[in-house]
Amino acid sequence: MDWTAFLLDLLKVLGGLIVGAIAGFFIARNYMKKYMKKNPPINEQMIKAMMSQMGRTPSQKQVNQMMKTMSKYMD
Repeated sequence: MDWTAFLLDLLKVLGGLIVGAIAGFFIARNYMKKYMKKNPPINEQMIKAMMSQMGRTPSQKQVNQMMKTMSKYMD
């Protein structure tokens, strides 16, 4: 049995798995960023509802400020 050929084949397989895992991570990350930008998890109506449940009547300025803060953390 030729051990050098076996070890080379094993290194190729392991290298392919590592490269595939790294590429998969970055592809999934870019996909999720695009998805979150297109479909944000929170919108103005949700912020208004949250603030009104807390007993506050939000102004449009406060809602805009909250949206700006949320979008900063989404990027």
